[in-house]
Formats: sequence, structure tokens, C-alpha cells
Amino acid sequence: MYLQVGAEDESELIGRCLAGDSSAFEPLVERYHRPLYRVAARLLGDQEEARDMTQTAFLKAYQSLATCDPERRFFSWIYRILLNECLNALRARRPMQGLDDSMAAPSRSVDPIEAGETSRRVRKALLKLPEAQRDVIVLRYFAELRYEQVSAALGVPEKTVKSRLFSARQRLCELLAAERV
Repeated sequence: MYLQVGAEDESELIGRCLAGDSSAFEPLVERYHRPLYRVAARLLGDQEEARDMTQTAFLKAYQSLATCDPERRFFSWIYRILLNECLNALRARRPMQGLDDSMAAPSRSVDPIEAGETSRRVRKALLKLPEAQRDVIVLRYFAELRYEQVSAALGVPEKTVKSRLFSARQRLCELLAAERV
């Protein structure tokens, strides 16, 4: 699905950009624009917003190019930037929702202070998860993507998504339970 590009080629292009050759960024945009746009379109469900988020991701990547880890692929780095931008856009659209019914509190009136505390606890626990597990939780429950969409966004098989999601939910419940004690 994604274009295979040698790390040496990417490193050379990034090095040229950092040395002042801004035209060296163009091949990176040409190589990765389409797959990044597809991820954004699937996450956001809006083509215009997906174009904006893709452009924003490239702009932020260019501005922060010096922080790009040469040990990792450029695509992995810019993908994280795009994913964060898309998730921020989704959060701005609607209020944060719970992970699933099994984690909901017993039926009672919703106290805004308690709801805020629960949100804080869930965010804190999410940050403790390994990145692969956190990604599937966020994409499945916060971005509300179907399994096949999460699979496409992360570039892993659907079975891997389901496995990571199972492990992530278990670990998240353990972290939340441990915090209550």
C-alpha cells in the first residue's frame, strides 16, 4: 500500500533540506502525499478536511525537520504528525466518549467533576500504554474507525489490530483498576 523508499534516500533528502535546499522536500511530498491523504480521509471522513490536515502535517514536518530521527523512516515520523492533527480535529468536532459500556460507571446522574476526573484518568492510563496499543485504542474508540480502517491506517493486518486491541483493553483496565486502589 505504501511506497517503499530507502532510508538512505530519505536521509539524503532530509540532509539537503536541512542544508538549505528546500526543493529536496518535494520528492518526500510526492512520495507520501497520497498515502497520508488516504489515512486522513479515512480518519476524518471529509475530503477537504483531509487535504487540509495532510498539508498541515507536511508543513509541520518541514518546520520541524531537524527533529526527525534518522534511525526511523520519514513516513513513520510524518504519519505520527498527521495522526495527531487528525485526532485533534476529531476531538474538536465532538466531546470525548468512553471506551466501551463495560467501563461505564453504574447508572447515576453525571457529575461534571467526576466525568472530568474519569477523562483525566483514562488519558493518563492511555499514555502508559505502548505506542502500538495506544494507537489502536485511539483509532478504534476515539476516532471510531472500523477494524479494517485501523488496519489500513496503521499498515498492519486486521488480525494484528484485533490482537493489539484485546491486549490494550486488558492493560488499560489493569491500569485504571490499579489507580483506584
